[in-house]
Amino acid sequence: EVRLVESGGGLVQAGGSLRLTCATSPMSVRDYAITWLRQAPGKAREVVSCISSGGSSTTYADAVKGRFTISSDNAENMVYLQMNSLKFEDAAVYTCGASHQCGSAWYMSEGRGTQVTVSS
Repeated sequence: EVRLVESGGGLVQAGGSLRLTCATSPMSVRDYAITWLRQAPGKAREVVSCISSGGSSTTYADAVKGRFTISSDNAENMVYLQMNSLKFEDAAVYTCGASHQCGSAWYMSEGRGTQVTVSS
């Protein structure tokens, strides 16, 4: 069973930074693409960023380009989402999902999510 656990969410002031972590087991991040998604209250879930299996390529939603960075640690089987210059509209529950490739609409497993709150 593929298991994903997110951490690192919290309360941050606008303009601040957070780093989210997606811990995967027993799968290896070398074998699967990991996508960060987010959903704010009353809004549709959206793809934030994705890193391909092995970390060779990354993609970002236009709303976060230049502010968020996704990376992976193959040895630790972790995927990170560094979020800088946070805005009010970044507040959401962030989840990570595993799939065979970035852009997939289906995830073989997803975590429960971590809450990001942005205050003034």
